[in-house]
Amino acid sequence: MAGDGTIGKACDVLDQVAAFERPVRFGELLESSDFPKATLYRFLQSLTNQRMLSYDPERQTYTPGMRLVRLAHAAWTQSSLAPIARPFLDALSRETGETVHLAQLDSSQVLYVDKRNATQPVEMYSQAGKVGPAYCTGVGKAMMAFLDEETLAKALSQQSFHRFTDKTLTSEQALRADLSLIRSRGYAIDDEEHEPGIICIACPVLTSGGRMLGAISVTGSTERMDFEQLETWIPRVRRVAEQIGIEAQAWRFPETRQNASNDRM
Repeated sequence: MAGDGTIGKACDVLDQVAAFERPVRFGELLESSDFPKATLYRFLQSLTNQRMLSYDPERQTYTPGMRLVRLAHAAWTQSSLAPIARPFLDALSRETGETVHLAQLDSSQVLYVDKRNATQPVEMYSQAGKVGPAYCTGVGKAMMAFLDEETLAKALSQQSFHRFTDKTLTSEQALRADLSLIRSRGYAIDDEEHEPGIICIACPVLTSGGRMLGAISVTGSTERMDFEQLETWIPRVRRVAEQIGIEAQAWRFPETRQNASNDRM
């Protein structure tokens, strides 16, 4: 990113390697890179020397390195909602038998931080660790609906509004109208807006003062259910989201009782 200098460029290279989701050769990286050949090679060498990337000399491929894996694990443990939410997601998954997601916002996109597969798994885009669009996913809309106006305006400006299906919302005006409805009723839906045949209900994870921390969803397939069936789980999903919010607030903001009092004001 502009203004981030060498560190930002190195992070871009790490993102590029990770995006392949498999061992990748230098030539493949060069084809999709904005960097000149020598610059890209220099970053790859430096990142490999720092164990952020791993290089296989026999296959001549790069993969994320063990140092990066260790840092990712620390981030997952210390910064994500996943460890706190795990028992609640397990229980919700057992009760519903459907796919359960936990997500947080990452640069105005959805980062899936945990997932439980359905009893009868359905092929879909989302996986833990993947990034997806916010404007056309249940968890994304549930989170954006509870952002303050300044943060929301920035998030909206960064949405691509690409049409994935005939039901995708493709304008800021349409999305804002949907977000207003979500705020009033307390939950979001994805009516085949990102993937054909995939529907979901999602609730935001909030602190007691309304600070948005993430979102959870229950996702199903139109081959097995409709919204009337899926929406019967809304009270339970809302309650689980509240429980995660309470646990997260106690864990992440435990230093004073005054914080909790201020949140309620």
